[in-house]
Amino acid sequence: MHIRILGSAAGGGFPQWNCNCPNCTGVRQGTINAKARTQSSIAVSGDGEHWLLFNASPDIRAQLESFAPLQPNRKIRDTGVSAVLLIDSQIDHTTGLLMLREGCPHTVYCTDMVFQDLTKGYPIFPMLEAWNGGLQRRPIPLYGEHFYIPEVPNIRLQAVSLSSKAPPYSPHRNDPHPGDNIGVLITDTNTGGKLFYAPGLGEIEDHLLPLIEQADCLLVDGTLWRDDELIELMGADKRGSDIGHLPQYGEGENGAGGMIEFLSQYPNKKRVLIHINNTNPILVEDSPERAQLDAAGIEVSYDGMDIHL
Repeated sequence: MHIRILGSAAGGGFPQWNCNCPNCTGVRQGTINAKARTQSSIAVSGDGEHWLLFNASPDIRAQLESFAPLQPNRKIRDTGVSAVLLIDSQIDHTTGLLMLREGCPHTVYCTDMVFQDLTKGYPIFPMLEAWNGGLQRRPIPLYGEHFYIPEVPNIRLQAVSLSSKAPPYSPHRNDPHPGDNIGVLITDTNTGGKLFYAPGLGEIEDHLLPLIEQADCLLVDGTLWRDDELIELMGADKRGSDIGHLPQYGEGENGAGGMIEFLSQYPNKKRVLIHINNTNPILVEDSPERAQLDAAGIEVSYDGMDIHL
């Protein structure tokens, strides 16, 4: 199984267009050791030809151009993207569907809650109906039931609901439902390699552990270093945990309670952070925070990173 990191940043990318935090200013001016990043998305294939796109970010056009297998040039109109799977209905994970309108119809896998949001609150599905039938929705079963995507051979999936909030435009914004946000265990049926993908992992819940323990690689939420990061740096009124993100460095002694402590329980797995916010000091490759991750054997994803399982 080939996993391509198309985009590794959180919403807004890095640098964010209107942000002058030390990270964004530093990467623009070349005064920090950091790479620019587009908004979070990955592509997965079990045969190198048919690709499952996880999330369609606003940066999708540049991401497709950056990876030749997604534009294989076999005929006058072509794409290597055989289907799309949405892990939530957030703007930074779905707006790219509008950019793909010339290629409609597209097969899109999503939960009932995501489909509701994208039909009523942010109506991408109705908006695209005029383009050759638009988006052909397929449901995603929850609670660990296996499912397959016929368009992408050699791949088996299991989705599991994550504790989260629906977007502000959701009809049930203040009434969370299973399926607002999911994690996915992706298995290569030929090699047996397994990836657990959860860019919105805000809480380690017991029902996630069986899937996490099976995985060879954990590709999980790397949004914030500290829970109060946005408050301290940007004057925001919400902590990371309020918007569904578990910080790397927890509030307990020596960072207990954070993602580093959790991932350190799995030293034999490949552990990679994705969906990294522009404020996070781990973007600076020679920062003390990055050194802590390095010492723990935890990697920071970047655009163009390849993982093979």
